[in-house]
Amino acid sequence: MFIALSQFTVMPGMGDEVLNAFLSRPHLVDNAPGYKKMEVLRPQNNSDEFWLMTWWVDERSYSDWHHSHAYRESHNLMPKGLKLVPGTSKVTFLEKVCE
Repeated sequence: MFIALSQFTVMPGMGDEVLNAFLSRPHLVDNAPGYKKMEVLRPQNNSDEFWLMTWWVDERSYSDWHHSHAYRESHNLMPKGLKLVPGTSKVTFLEKVCE
């Protein structure tokens, strides 16, 4: 199993807007080939930081999704004018070893 972990911090005060965007997301990824699940997490001590974890059958499935029109469309509900704190964006690729 392939897991993509995206971490980012939005400008102060925008965390709740981003949270609401995730809560009302269009679920376009749900039908992507190879997609398993997604979790969106926030550290308790920083409501402007987000960790987005998606689970995939393999890296190819993730890559196909990431380069698709549906991927771009899935971000349309993010707040207009959303700005990230410079230097806080990070993507880590993981493999599931065991449960």
